[in-house]
Amino acid sequence: MEVSALTGIIQRLELDLLQSDLNAHPGLIDELLAQDFEEIDNQGQLHSRSDVIEWLKRKDPELHWAFRDFRVKVLADDCVLAIYSLQKPQQSRADGSGSIRTSLWQRQNNQWKMVFHQATKITGTSAS
Repeated sequence: MEVSALTGIIQRLELDLLQSDLNAHPGLIDELLAQDFEEIDNQGQLHSRSDVIEWLKRKDPELHWAFRDFRVKVLADDCVLAIYSLQKPQQSRADGSGSIRTSLWQRQNNQWKMVFHQATKITGTSAS
């Protein structure tokens, strides 16, 4: 599969996970999150799959997050790394807020599932 097509698929899956009402569509959780899923949040805290599911169920499904600079790196035939910036709807790009996200997706039983996710808060300062 071409990288551009794969990028579109993974971006759609990321959006499905973030913007769907998982209380109304609970089957999406098992479709999108691997059983051994883990996350490191933008405060550096490790969260289990069940922690993340609880947050996803509590979030406002009406919020439409802004993805920026979405790209995918193919690590193996069945494993890709998604890298992108994310902003909440009320944040402006100019204020330097938001986060950089990375998600590790693995193809399991002919279906892409997220196995790991990390958020890094954008502080507005440059490392260079």
